[in-house]
Amino acid sequence: MSNVRPLTWRNVLGFGLGDVANNFAFAMGALFLLNYYTDVAGISAAAAGTMLAAVRIYDAVMDIVAGRVIDRTSTRWGRFRPFLIWGAIPLMLLSVAVFSVPAGWDATEKLIYAYVTYALLGTAYSFVNIPYGSLATVMTQQPRERARLGASRTIMASLTFVFLALVLGPVVRSVSGAELQAQLTQFTLILAVAGLVLYFLCFKSTREVVQRDIESPALKESVGTLFGNRPLMMLCLVALCVLIGYFALAASAMYYARYVLGDAKLFVTMIVIISLVGTLIAAPLVPALVGRFGKKNAFLLGLGLGAAGFTSLFLSPTTSLGMIYFSLGLGSVGVMMSMTVMWALEADTVEYGEWKTGIRIEGLTYSFFSFTRKCGQALGGSIPAFLLAGSGYIPNAATQSENALQGIQQAIALVPAAAFAIAFILMLFYPLTDKRHAELVKEIQERRATGTGSAKASSKAGVSVGQAATEIA
Repeated sequence: MSNVRPLTWRNVLGFGLGDVANNFAFAMGALFLLNYYTDVAGISAAAAGTMLAAVRIYDAVMDIVAGRVIDRTSTRWGRFRPFLIWGAIPLMLLSVAVFSVPAGWDATEKLIYAYVTYALLGTAYSFVNIPYGSLATVMTQQPRERARLGASRTIMASLTFVFLALVLGPVVRSVSGAELQAQLTQFTLILAVAGLVLYFLCFKSTREVVQRDIESPALKESVGTLFGNRPLMMLCLVALCVLIGYFALAASAMYYARYVLGDAKLFVTMIVIISLVGTLIAAPLVPALVGRFGKKNAFLLGLGLGAAGFTSLFLSPTTSLGMIYFSLGLGSVGVMMSMTVMWALEADTVEYGEWKTGIRIEGLTYSFFSFTRKCGQALGGSIPAFLLAGSGYIPNAATQSENALQGIQQAIALVPAAAFAIAFILMLFYPLTDKRHAELVKEIQERRATGTGSAKASSKAGVSVGQAATEIA
């Protein structure tokens, strides 16, 4: 990679803009979809929670399908960038459809509509987000540059969360019924148009420079490479925990502000603290922390801060806003630090798989990583719904029972605290340090220079799933 020019700010910023577009669909769902289904569309909390879990697991499977398709794609614009254009229109249109449940339909028809539109949205998202995430693995192989790309997408995603909370949060809490539905439809249409523009800018600003020895690996070779990748498997388990914690937090925030703190207006303040404060502190520091201590240690620091912050939030008196905001801020720094480093760690696992078998599968590697993240999103986004349903939550009630309030507090604080603590323990055993990654990249380059890369691929690509499972165990 010595002959490849370093990434420019245009490359880094343009890459981040792609995640702004992603989050016009993704963050809207994380922040408002559960509340929309229960309090606007009139779908019960239990039915909404089951639907969100089922469809997100389906989405996770679609990620694997998308990864396989993408790995076998080759165009003059690259392997990944074209999907940003091809998938943008259906994704943006479906992001409008999910927030347009017909008001005149009965409960069963509304639930069927929610299942179908949300599943289609997830399918479209897979065919845009998987190539987008995989793009970072072929833009550079340098650790600090990958950290810059991770920081860019984290900052952009967090700013999008804050923007949506500031603009749409007041609308959600101040109007209801048909008026709220009309405003949601108008707002999502505006976001859809803006998303199309941002995907195009991301396409124009990025480049694919990392070589492959085998352009279209066979399915058996790809699966063997995937399941023989121990660092990827460990990282996926950690990501599962992180996403459970983060999405439980996001899905509970509106309920926590409205019923536990007694003021729905505090929802915006909470999201600003969770997204913006943590990002502004954590994301700019990550490249420097990675350069000094390595990605693994930077990730461990983020996980530890997250666990500490959410434990503090659970223990904070509901009358002490200062303590609550401090705890949210501390947890947010941990979340954003973890999220930022996670993208760079995933990119490193691509080189591990290539070193081990000679097969480079960016799309399938990222799609499997995304699969576990989607499972985490499904569980994290649904746990609050099930806690609400089990605790006796009543939609739109002026006050809630003590059991319902406890369920909300468990969802927003105890679930994330436990998830981040488990992720921290798992990460202690992660084997792929920056030093080891650099050695792998150097060996891959030496093989390619001497013409032994393809030979290694043909001799080792046939690793069976059973052999891979034995090695992982």
